[in-house]
Amino acid sequence: MIESCGIGKNMAQSSRIGTAAAVPQPSSGVEQLLLVDEDDRVVGVEEKLAAHRSGALHRAFSVLIYDERGRWLLQRRSPGKYHSGGLWTNAACGHPRPHETTAAAAARRLFEELRFVCPLTFVTKVHYRSPLDHGLTEHELVSVFTGTYEGPIDPDPLEADAVRWIEPEALVRDMAGHPGRYTVWFKKYVAELWPALGRARAP
Repeated sequence: MIESCGIGKNMAQSSRIGTAAAVPQPSSGVEQLLLVDEDDRVVGVEEKLAAHRSGALHRAFSVLIYDERGRWLLQRRSPGKYHSGGLWTNAACGHPRPHETTAAAAARRLFEELRFVCPLTFVTKVHYRSPLDHGLTEHELVSVFTGTYEGPIDPDPLEADAVRWIEPEALVRDMAGHPGRYTVWFKKYVAELWPALGRARAP
């Protein structure tokens, strides 16, 4: 699987996802997003898909995980995701629910997607807008968190169909050579937040 992404075995390790037999299914309830202004003040709520169709600015988060060697944990989004399916991205991302703190939501989503927990540290916020597939638009004010983890990973296959650890330099090379393999937001983090993320993972 790593070879198919143009990255040598000595630069990254990959783990295929197992069966979904014991994985809980997601709730069928409608997910509401917090609409915000550019100062991250809540101005309303909107259903998730509707917000991505309208391009309304909403609150979000992303989690980047490193191991003790400084490698980044990537997941490949399940092909069944409502956008960006089959693309490689950071460890977890999502949206806080109404009356949920962003930090609590980041920890919740990391466990829902990859089935592990670890301490998370807030790094910065990123505001971006970008078109997606299926006629959707991502317009988010994102809180970026980082954490360090060593241990088993058992992703929900509805969320990710593969994971891998990768050296930062190998990630930059592969992303430059094959940008279509990665989500738009992850490319933005790597391009614009590299110094801040480097400091975040420093011992």
